[in-house]
Amino acid sequence: MKRIITFGTFDVLHVGHIRILQRARLLGNHLTVGISTDALNWSKKQKKTVYSQFDRLEIVKAVAGVDEVFFEHSLEEKGEYIKQHAADVLVMGDDWAGKFDEFKSLCEVVYLPRTEGISTTQLLAEIRAIAS
Repeated sequence: MKRIITFGTFDVLHVGHIRILQRARLLGNHLTVGISTDALNWSKKQKKTVYSQFDRLEIVKAVAGVDEVFFEHSLEEKGEYIKQHAADVLVMGDDWAGKFDEFKSLCEVVYLPRTEGISTTQLLAEIRAIAS
């Protein structure tokens, strides 16, 4: 069995999220997704999520092809998460290209292209503009 792991915030789930999860799943037989906790998201981006970490975990768990979901509490633990989940491949969006190459000694690292024309930041800005 080939095990895939990916990580993200997955706030305001959109087609870009779905597509990267689908493409990641095609690389193996089992897809594990690490969801950034609210605290980790704040420390990375200084932004509060729209949905709580518990809601985001439940939403991603319901996506077809996702086999397992857990909370990512620390960026520094990524290597440990890869080991704990016996991942063969780490998949990340290509906006992170090169940033996770340090894990190539633990597993294959693949950067997938983002879906053109959509991002959570952009989507939230459009929603806020409409609401104003």
